[in-house]
Amino acid sequence: LGTKTGDFITAVDEKSIIVVKELASEEGYQEMEKTAKQILNVLPAEKQEVSHIAYGTIVEEIKEVSRSYKEARMAMDVGRIFFEEKNIIAYSSLGIGRLIYQLPMSLCEMFIKEIFGERNIDLDDETMVTIQKFFENSLNISETARQLYIHRNTLVYRLERLEKMIGLDIRKFEDAMTFKIAMMVIAHMDYQN
Repeated sequence: LGTKTGDFITAVDEKSIIVVKELASEEGYQEMEKTAKQILNVLPAEKQEVSHIAYGTIVEEIKEVSRSYKEARMAMDVGRIFFEEKNIIAYSSLGIGRLIYQLPMSLCEMFIKEIFGERNIDLDDETMVTIQKFFENSLNISETARQLYIHRNTLVYRLERLEKMIGLDIRKFEDAMTFKIAMMVIAHMDYQN
């Protein structure tokens, strides 16, 4: 991995390294992603599995580097909570995770209590896989059932059983969105605790 004259690398501690990369005017976020992949690929295989790379927005002036660093730091933290499976995370891809991460704990607790009341939301692995696939397929019952190798009626039964447990019908967009946000809020609360 070569560096340009404007690039510099500094260690924050034994676990963190900051890389500031100078980009040509025609280069953008694709170059950032490519550089992140190159950094990951130079690591030994066992380190690649457990390493995470985050980057902030591209800045025009050196005085803005600290803002981009703070964005990358937030991307790293938010990535640990909501994008655990990703080794590379961009600040610009955090979506609603960035918003949830900045919510105070008291507001999170109030939101969860409003959504679920006194229900204990402890979902088994089969239910979580079903929900994840259902969301990945944009709430499409037929496609989700096909990908899970189950009958359509079995999926409908699982979703109806879930509705009784959580009080939300995730076949409806608004309930699905509420549930997704609530699960992200719970993940954030668990991480903070």
